[in-house]
Amino acid sequence: MLEYRYDTQLLIEGEDLDENVISEYFNKNFKGDCLLAVGDDELIKIHFHTNEPWKVLEYCSTLGEIYDIVVEDMDRQSRGLKG
Repeated sequence: MLEYRYDTQLLIEGEDLDENVISEYFNKNFKGDCLLAVGDDELIKIHFHTNEPWKVLEYCSTLGEIYDIVVEDMDRQSRGLKG
């Protein structure tokens, strides 16, 4: 059993985005691991393992437009199932 079940990935398009501020918010407010928040002030790529992907989507949507959203169930994948 995985500690964090959902691989959550998305892009945030906005203005004055700061990957360091976003990373700090994730570390203080979300339980998870494997955080990747990279980009520039207009586009940030997020990759994060969590059990509550909806909270990640909710927060990221406050920063700008979110798209290319992927939430994969890594527990199902480890059992050879899709999704």
